[in-house]
Parts: sequence; structure tokens; C-alpha cells
Amino acid sequence: MCTPIRFLAALFLILTHSFLFAQKALPELWGQRIHDDAKVLSPQTIDQLERQLNIYQDSASNQIAVLIIQTLDGEAIEEYSIRVAEKWKLGTEKKDNGVLLVIAIDDHKMRIEVGLGLEGVLTDAQSNRIIRNEMAPAFRRNDYDAGVIAAVNSIIKAIDGEYAADESDSSNDFDSMGLITKIVIGSCLFIFLGIFSSIGLFSKGRMTWALYAFLIPFYAIFMGLIFSWYIFFGYVILYPLLRWWIVKSGRTLLKWQSGGSGSGSGSSGWSSAYRPNRSPCLPGGGRSGGRSPRRSCPAGTTPTTHAPCGASCRSNRRRS
Repeated sequence: MCTPIRFLAALFLILTHSFLFAQKALPELWGQRIHDDAKVLSPQTIDQLERQLNIYQDSASNQIAVLIIQTLDGEAIEEYSIRVAEKWKLGTEKKDNGVLLVIAIDDHKMRIEVGLGLEGVLTDAQSNRIIRNEMAPAFRRNDYDAGVIAAVNSIIKAIDGEYAADESDSSNDFDSMGLITKIVIGSCLFIFLGIFSSIGLFSKGRMTWALYAFLIPFYAIFMGLIFSWYIFFGYVILYPLLRWWIVKSGRTLLKWQSGGSGSGSGSSGWSSAYRPNRSPCLPGGGRSGGRSPRRSCPAGTTPTTHAPCGASCRSNRRRS
């Protein structure tokens, strides 16, 4: 009973450590507001946004910064943006009124990280509308200059209470969920897939590889695309290695049995069998498929079959 639990714990620790050691390095702020590490913005756009955000910070004390990177290297954009925001410490310490816009070009991911002081005016719903309505259409045309300019202007309008978007465009996609909600959903999916993975690892015969192949698309969709590709590749690589270790260490494997008419003497697995009613009339208490045995009657008597245990005898004499 403890072996699957130990396996799940070991797998979780391996994936966690591989993720922690593979975290992407964070850039320095260096007093700039526009960090185009992916080199997708024109110099004119960078200068325009630097002047605009500098003036806005002097007038409203709110600090907005933009970070554009080429790729997240498999890290979730939520965790990466939080790490950047904690390092850059945007806004004032007293008000916590900073806003960070993170864009990952190759991953097609965007996120607006908002300080606690501005969460009441720049909500998650508004941030998602800005990403979906202002940035995404321009990015699909490879017009990153227009998309970033529109996003910055929309963020400023939202903070000032002037941004209006189509309210009918509800944000029901996964990106609109909060970090806590994503962690809960991810944990449930991880436990669900982990249970089936452990069943496959400890199964005997071809069932282990059938479950391995069956779970690959689920890990790709639910773990790779939504959370991190490190989890997906961890499953693809670690599953065969753990299977080899389990077989090499002589662990007990589960045997899949199908029902049949034959009888066996194996001690593993659950089985059910028909047990006929016992009869006290036969030796050993069993019931045979032939005729019930009859005992012989002495002279002057006649056998009868009305008795419950086969033949009995009655006298031939008539009563006067």
C-alpha cells in the first residue's frame, strides 16, 4: 500500500527540484521602464513609451514597466512575472502601486502583474480584456509596437477609471483564473494523473506501456500547455526510468485478470465462484448431478421417495 505513495512523493520531489534549478534568470531594472530583451520594438516606440511612463510616474506616482522576453524556457508566466515583480519592486513601498507587463514572444504568453495598491482599479478581468482586446489582435499581425502601445495606454486608462471594454466578452478561459485557483486545479490534475501513472508503473505485462502511451496526451494538454512543459517531459523521461528501477528492485507488480470459466489456484487477485447448496444426504455434504442414491428395503416393505434424503421404507401390511 505504501509503494504508490512513495512513488508519487519521489516523482513530485524530482519534478519540483528540476523546476527550481531550471528557473530562468531575471534581468535587472537599471532604472528603465521598457525592457525589450526580444528586440521586437522599434527604437522610436521604446523612446516614446519611456517618456510617456516617466511623465505618468511623476504625475500619479504609479510605476509601470514592460518586460519582453523571447521565451519562458518552460516556466509558467505567472511564477516568472511574480519573481520579476518581487525583484524590481515597482511602485512605492508604502502604496505598492506598481504594474508589470510581461510578454513572452515564442510562448505567445502575456500577463499583467498588479501591485496590491492598484488591484481595486486594475482588476484581473480588466487585465484580461486588455490582453485579449488590445494586445492579442496586434500581436497576431506581428505588430508588437502597436500592441504594446495600446496595452500601456489601456493600463493607464484603467487605473484612472477611464478604460471601457466590451462587458459581454466574459473571461472564462484559463488565463483569467487567479494563481490560487490554478494551483488547486493543477494539484487535482497532478494527483489524478499520478494515480494512473502509478497504476501503470506497477502493472505487469504490456498494461504498463499501454497506460504510459495513453497518458501522454493528457500530460501534454493539462500539464504542458497549461502549466509547464517540464512536467510533461519529466513524465516522458522519468516513467521508463522508474519502471526499470521498479522491475530491477523486485517490487510486487499488479496482475490484471479477466473473468473466465476455468479455475485456478493463484493466490493474487479477487475471484468469485458459484457455491451450490449443501445436501446432508451425500457423503461430504455435496450434491451430485446423477440420481439420488437409494438404500435397499427389507422384505415386506416398499421403498418410497417422499423422504427428504432419498428412499425410505414402509410396511406392506394393511391396517384392519
